[in-house]
Amino acid sequence: MTELASHDPEILRIAGSIRDAGGRALLVGGYARDLLLGLESKDLDFEVYGLPIESLETVLSTWGEVIAVGKAFGVLRVKGIDADFSIPRRDSKMGRGHRGFLVELDPTLSFAEAARRRDVTINSMAIDPLTGELLDAHGGRDDLARRVLRATDAAKFAEDSLRALRVAQFRARFEMEPDAELRSICSGIDLSDLPGERMFEELRKLLLRARRPSVGFEFLRETGLLRFFPQIAAMVGVPQDKEWHPEGTVWEHTMLVVDEAAAARTGDEAEDLVVMLGALLHDVGKPLTTVEMGGRIRSPLHEERGLLPAREFLSRLHVSNQLVDQVSGLVLHHLAPTFFSRGAASPRAYRRLARKLDAVGLNARVLWRLAQADHFGRTTPDALARQFPAGDEFLRRASELSVEVQATPDAVLGRHLVARGYKPSPWFGKALAACRDLADETGWTDPDQILDRVLLGLSPPEA
Repeated sequence: MTELASHDPEILRIAGSIRDAGGRALLVGGYARDLLLGLESKDLDFEVYGLPIESLETVLSTWGEVIAVGKAFGVLRVKGIDADFSIPRRDSKMGRGHRGFLVELDPTLSFAEAARRRDVTINSMAIDPLTGELLDAHGGRDDLARRVLRATDAAKFAEDSLRALRVAQFRARFEMEPDAELRSICSGIDLSDLPGERMFEELRKLLLRARRPSVGFEFLRETGLLRFFPQIAAMVGVPQDKEWHPEGTVWEHTMLVVDEAAAARTGDEAEDLVVMLGALLHDVGKPLTTVEMGGRIRSPLHEERGLLPAREFLSRLHVSNQLVDQVSGLVLHHLAPTFFSRGAASPRAYRRLARKLDAVGLNARVLWRLAQADHFGRTTPDALARQFPAGDEFLRRASELSVEVQATPDAVLGRHLVARGYKPSPWFGKALAACRDLADETGWTDPDQILDRVLLGLSPPEA
């Protein structure tokens, strides 16, 4: 291999200075994999052979301030340079958890031996950026060509339980099939020792980078790993009414919805993540509410009942409170676009919904994105025809009322009451709420017009 993706010239000069000091800097991890797949790789991870960490630190210090981001793991960075430099190491499992390892740095290790600690063979290759040489001691290039995921070292793979989640997202992202041995290993892994943040990072990659995230979630189901996400696992096998969901169970529908949401990602990662998690969790309340009524299957109030399991799932992943609130808002209101259009909802209903969404950092367009994925994730005739008239009408009305991307600001504020001679008191809250209700009902934006009407029918404050 002689051609590499373009590098920052400074990175190549650093690699050259390491070579001049007697070492060899190889690009490891997913870099070679992405290069062979024709993908851009943003992560520059160098493994430096032939130099102890003290010597590597001395070389790197000529390029700027050296930061030990993981010195116990032999990982250094140069301030202002987006690359990691590490020493080859042996990892020995000593305790429970993702970090329960005894690390032994050894710059004299052969590449083949050092690469054994990598999870799967497609990640065990390396590139010499100065020569373009591909190092592949464990058959990663062949596995990549065969579209097979295989453990680099079957004996070591299960020592880090996070790897099972990585296989799930690799399977979906690269559309590769784990071999029988890797499937068997993953089936026996216990994910309960993993910190939520690490689990979330793998699920985030699955949701944001895979063309069809359902492939990764199906792997979790097939290997029994879904049991570590009980709120999601509960959807498996839950029936739905065939009129509205001829595609099958809640799980089958959810997987279709997740893929539809993925197909409509915009590139805004923050918003896309909210929509993707909303797609995954929008029907998480159905296992708690599904009943047969008069020969039909119903899930009454599953939106409200879905809030608790959705929050439990997200809390286990230690995501931000803001993200919990946003996803919960989608779970609670995911049927609103369809119901509003069917029932010809009033302008007041649209304005009030916009306020509720705005309060948790959402808007009508984001809600419409989820509703459209929910609608298209079915096999009804209109979904198969890619038609969602109710959603189109919802978005049109929201735009017409100027609440598509934000709620209508309050027209009357406390200062308007003060200007009319009222002193701040608990009564202000009641008065402002009445003003907001009237504005939502009428669309009025003039504070004096709203106050004149409200104050006529509102009891004055107690003296």
